[in-house]
Parts: sequence; C-alpha cells; structure tokens
Amino acid sequence: MQKRIPFLLMCLFLASSSFSQSRKVLSLQDWKFHKGDMKNAHKTDIDDSTWEKVTVPHDWAIYGPFDQEIDKQTVLIEQNNEKQATEKTGRTGALPFVGVGWYRTELDLPDDLKDKKLLLTFDGAMSNAQVFLNGELIGGRPYGYSYFYFDITDKIKANQKNVLAVRLENLPFSSRWYPGAGLYRKVQLIIKNDHSFEHWGNYVTTKLIGDTLARVHVRSKVSADNPSLTAHLMGADGKFVTGATSVKRYGDEMELDFAVYNPKLWSPEDPYLYTLKLELQENGRVIDEESMKLGIRSIRYSAEDGFELNGKKTKFKGVCLHHDLGPLGAAINKSALRRQLQILKDMGCNAVRSAHNMPSLEQLELCDEMGFLFLAESFDEWHKPKVKNGYNLYFDEWAEKDVMNLVHATRNYPCIVMWSAGNEVPDQWGSDGVKRLRWLQDIFHREDPTRPVTVGMDQVKAVMENGFAAILDVPGFNYRVHLYEEAYEKFPQGFILGSETASTVSSRGVYKFPVKSGFDMQYDDGQSSSYDLEYCSWSNIPEDDFWIQEQHDWVLGQFVWTGFDYLGEPTPYDEYWPSRSSYFGICDLAGLPKDRYYLYRSLWNENEETLHMLPHWNWKGREGDTIPVFVYTSYPAAELFVNGKSQGVRKKNPDSKMDAYRLKWMDVLYEPGVVKVVALDEAGNPKAEKEIRTAGKPHHLKLEADRETIFADGEDISFVTVNVVDKDGNLCPLADNELEFEVSGKASFRAVCNGDPTSLEMFHLPQMKAFNGKLVVLVQAAEEAGAAELKVKSKGLKSDRMKLQTIWK
Repeated sequence: MQKRIPFLLMCLFLASSSFSQSRKVLSLQDWKFHKGDMKNAHKTDIDDSTWEKVTVPHDWAIYGPFDQEIDKQTVLIEQNNEKQATEKTGRTGALPFVGVGWYRTELDLPDDLKDKKLLLTFDGAMSNAQVFLNGELIGGRPYGYSYFYFDITDKIKANQKNVLAVRLENLPFSSRWYPGAGLYRKVQLIIKNDHSFEHWGNYVTTKLIGDTLARVHVRSKVSADNPSLTAHLMGADGKFVTGATSVKRYGDEMELDFAVYNPKLWSPEDPYLYTLKLELQENGRVIDEESMKLGIRSIRYSAEDGFELNGKKTKFKGVCLHHDLGPLGAAINKSALRRQLQILKDMGCNAVRSAHNMPSLEQLELCDEMGFLFLAESFDEWHKPKVKNGYNLYFDEWAEKDVMNLVHATRNYPCIVMWSAGNEVPDQWGSDGVKRLRWLQDIFHREDPTRPVTVGMDQVKAVMENGFAAILDVPGFNYRVHLYEEAYEKFPQGFILGSETASTVSSRGVYKFPVKSGFDMQYDDGQSSSYDLEYCSWSNIPEDDFWIQEQHDWVLGQFVWTGFDYLGEPTPYDEYWPSRSSYFGICDLAGLPKDRYYLYRSLWNENEETLHMLPHWNWKGREGDTIPVFVYTSYPAAELFVNGKSQGVRKKNPDSKMDAYRLKWMDVLYEPGVVKVVALDEAGNPKAEKEIRTAGKPHHLKLEADRETIFADGEDISFVTVNVVDKDGNLCPLADNELEFEVSGKASFRAVCNGDPTSLEMFHLPQMKAFNGKLVVLVQAAEEAGAAELKVKSKGLKSDRMKLQTIWK
C-alpha cells in the first residue's frame, strides 16, 4: 500500500494590517440599534432618535431572557445516534437570537476624498446581512461567519451626511448551537488612495527555510502606474533586519524576494514575530503602505514523520472552541479571548480548532502572538442539511466565495497550519459528496497551496468505502477511536488526525455516586459528574484518546471537544429544562477549570508540575460511605492520607489504559477532616503535596482577579473570581449564595457567570447565585485612566472589595 505522501510546506506569514500615512482605518463602533423589522429603516431621513445606542461588536440576543420556547426544535440528531425526532428546548441556547435587527450609523468622513478609495469591511455579521448606504442596497452576505467587504467609493456623497444601515436576520432552525446575533465582529472603513494595494492583496510565503537562511517571497496585487514595491523587515525589538525593492510586475501583481539570514523561527514555545512593512510607490511617490506581523516557520506532513514544525515532530495537543465567549455571547472581546488562551496555555495546549466556523481575526492575532497552532474551519454544512435553514440554503451559490474570503483574509497568519472544509457533513455519504469535497479542496489549494485540507468526519465506515477520506490531504476523525487502525491500513495518507475527540461531559464541582463510567447518563438536577467518566453514545473518556495517541506515531494528535463550555447543545440533556449550555468543556462557561483540566494538564504541560485531587470533602450524611478519590498528577505515583491515616500508594501503570493516566483510590471511607495527597517520584521520594479540608459554613467572600490593571480603552476586562469561603478561608464547595456586585470609579460592571448550565439568571444583571462556591465577575474599563473598585456582597456573609486600576496603553 502506498503511504509515502509527504506534504512539505515552508511558509512565512503575516498578520493584521495597520494604519499608515497613505491610508486610514476607521473603526465603526458607535451605532444605533433596533430589534425587530421596520419599514424604511434603511432610509436616510428616518427618525432613529429612539433607537438604542450600542457599541460594535454587539450581540443583541445575549441579554435574554432565557426561554424554552425560543427556537424549540423537534429534530432527530443523527450525530447523537438518535432513531426518532424529539423536542429539544435549549439546543441553541434558549436566547432570543431569532428575528431581525437593524443597525444605523453616520460615516465621519474627511472633506477631501478626491482620488480616494473607500472600502467598508465586515469581519462577520450574524446573519443574512443586507447593507445599505444612503438608502441604497450595496450588497449582502448570508453566512454569518464570513468576512466580506464592499467598495463604496462611488456611493459616498461628498460633504454630506452618509448613513450606513445594516439589516440582519437569524432564521429559526438555522443552527445547532447558539450563534449570537448582530454585528458581533468589528466593522471598519478603510480610506486609501485610488492607486494602492488591493484588499487582502498581499501574500507572503517562503521558498526556503533553514537554520541560517530564509528566502521570503512577496506577491502583491496592486493598482498603480509605473509601480515599485519595497519591503522593510524589522525584528521584535523594532530594529531593521533587511529589505528589498522590486519593479517586477505581472498584470496586476508584483513580486519581490529577499533573504533573512539566521532567521528566528515561530513556534508555540517561542512565537517570535517580525514586523514587515510593505511600501507601494508610483512614479517614485509612496501611495500605499501596509504593516503586519510576520512569523517564519515550516510545516510538513508525511507518513514517515507525521506533522513536523520547523523540522521537529510535533503532536497536536489541541482543543475545539466555539465562537461564543460565555456571558459576553458572540460579541468579540480581545481580553476575553486572551484569557481563554492563557488558561489553555497553562494546561499545555498547543493548538486550537475553530469549530465549526471561520475564526475571528482577533483570535488569530492572539494565537500568533501567544503561540498556538490553528486549524481554521469553514462550514458545518454543505449541500445536505443538518438543520432546515442552515448553510445548506447558501452552499451552492456562496461556498466558493466564502472559502476564498476565508483564505485571502487569513492566509498570512503563521498560526494556521491546516484548513478544514467542513465538519460532520451529511455529504460524507454518496458520490456527490466526494465530488463536493474535491471541489472545495481544490479551491483551498488554488488560493493557498502551502497548507493541507482536512474535514472532521464522523461517518468513518462510509468514507472508507466511497473514497471520501482517501482524497483528503489529512483525514480527520471525529471520535471513532476503535476504527483508527482499520482506517490507517486502508487510507493512502499514512496518518490520521483526531479532529474532534473525547466529548466527555461534566459539571464543575458536581460528583455522582456510585462512581462508574457510562454514556448518556442523566440525573434529576440536570448535571453531569466531574469524576470525568461520563460521555455520549458516540464519544469516549480522555483515556481512549491518550492511549491511541501514545501507541501510534501516525496519529497526528487531537482536538478535544471542547476547551470551554458554550451556549447551546446541552447534551446529554437535550430534552431537559432548564439546560441551555454544554457540558463538554474542559473549563466551564465562566472559564473556571473543571477537574478534567488537570488531567489534560498532567500530560500536556511538560514544564510545570501538576497535582490535583477530587472530589471536595464536604459530604454530610455520607459518613462511613465510600467516596472514591482521584488524583491527576504529572508524577508517577502518590500516597493518600485521610486525617493522617494512609490509604496506600497508587502508581500509574503504563501498560494499562485505565491506570496509565490517573491515580484512583476507590474504597476511601468518608470522615470529615483533611484529605492529603503526597506526590512521589520514580524512586518513591515525596515531591509535592496538596490538601482538601472539610469546609465550615459560608462566612465571607474572597476575590481574585486575573489582572488588577487593565487598559483604559472602554473594552479591556478584568475577570474577577469570587469564592465563597468559611471562616478559615476554605472554599465552601456547595455554596449557592446570592451575590450582588457594584463597580465604581473608572470601570463598570459588564457581566457575570457562574458556570451552571442550568442557570436562567441573566449575565448582564449585577446579581447571581454562586455555583459550587464560585462565579466570575467581568469588570470593563472606562475610556479614562484611574482607580476602580468592585464590591461583592451577600446577605449573611462578610463582603469583599477588589481594587483595580485602568491605565493608558
């Protein structure tokens, strides 16, 4: 069988264009918003004085309220192996995203627009966007995750009021999760010279990468007479490294090459970024400039070595992320994205899959900066539907355009190492689906020949037989671990990617007895056990993926479903109310780590020790009953003590899948007091220890901020964890006290989340119950520097305050 299919890709990439003297990039943040359809809302003379003033990015639906009647779906979920349709109440988050919303703003334009080109750009608009300028429809985009833009140069009225209006409509039965609603990503107006770089027109790759030399190739689409193209490369310290000038022109494209000696390579361990400034001249005069971050790295996929980054064999230790940001909804916020990535970085995660949507540019910028490999996904549906009003309505007309915009907008980000053309599409069945795959993959290859293409496939038996998987650059398997070896023998590529793995379910701080492993387990409280042994009929526990990853070099790695809980898809409680968010996350909806976080950390974070014990030790009424204790640690063994009495030593057994990754004491009898674990090295020497104490009654609140200093830009957020503790400072693991929040000074209360998937309390109101002793308050900076303070109080508890500082960037 032929398995030698090397995929050698050496690429130098850019990220994020910036302001220059020859162009202005205006962020359109201040809008007026109206929920509901309205006749003539696109007209310039309509009275919008009563409309709500909002800041974009904006998600109109996140403010609720939750309602089980919203987008109630009677549907058969094939991915869940269902045999008949049933009523699903929280499948799309139970938030009011269905319907029409209007946005209006006036463009603040310079007086002199002679010989200028104006581009109106959208990073995403949810969904079925229709864009009007001065009452005239200038275009639209149905797909809510697609980047798009319009040239409005000829539509602008000089020295007059120019009114921009956007109509958005989310249809019912259009999503399998909470999609958000509105202008949830940034909108910009680019003003540049008529002769200039084309939008997304710069494409940078390398023909060679070595220890001592990288050869950089720049290809730019331009509009200019007698042009010349100049590149200036600066290091991370701002110092000039090298540069070159070219007058080579081929139609509307120019090309330029230059050498970088002793290049510093980009990687998750050292995400080094250069700055590349491209300068376009016409007849010796500078007419346009673009500056962007740049990373130099090589990627290679082969049957012999799997995935290599910069010549080093690398496994994907990745997670899948939906696009919502918990209590912020779908509205993009860079500080919330950064916090997510910091939490994942500490876990040892090195990769992210944007599932199942095109990523935000802010997420890609942060992955470049912080060092994450990225799998950029495009669609959840092709021609065949999963939901009645999903992307299947638009695929035939829009798929090629949407893929082209995805690639052109993002191909210069070094973090992206693979494209995904789809996820679990029903088109996996039949020859028509194979043809659609070939068509889509060819588009990706045509627009960017430097990266391979994958698809997250769940119908593994079908794709083995019909050739669907065989034509993919990288066969991606969603679950189906038991079929990996059979598929490896049949497929020509010589490797398999775990494009979606585990789907273990758990609720933070919830433990169920007796402790057992099983699928689709449900309880009266609508929660899942955090012993991390519960999963879905089609998925598995983490051990299954760890084991096959370690046993076979030809498995490229995995992307766990999911890094964080998200709104909607409350499996296994699809028919339970109230339940409106997922249980799959390694972290909960508030971003607080579940126990499972430390299991992954114990394997993935190779630079820091991990020692974590579960469950909590407050079990009044279960005295003398068995309470199994699990320990997740990077050490090979540990000894457990209850009130000073040894419960024995447990050692990891690398020859047993179920004993290789976590230490288990299954017969511990509960008695209140202190549980202590002592981690041991290979020789049996104690290396670290941790204690859990039986907590007393809730006494006071303890606040911990991820950052006490934030930027005074009106967008930056401090995430403050509120802990309900006893008089000695021990977390009260069952506390559900109602808490109230007050922010003063140069900041404001933004939102709150407790991570409870069954809670119907609204995120934007300044009160919420703690869930198992914790919740997170979001404090947003003002546009002024100075002091701020968060005060949290609760009846019967001693309050606490957190002092914050907002500063200028």
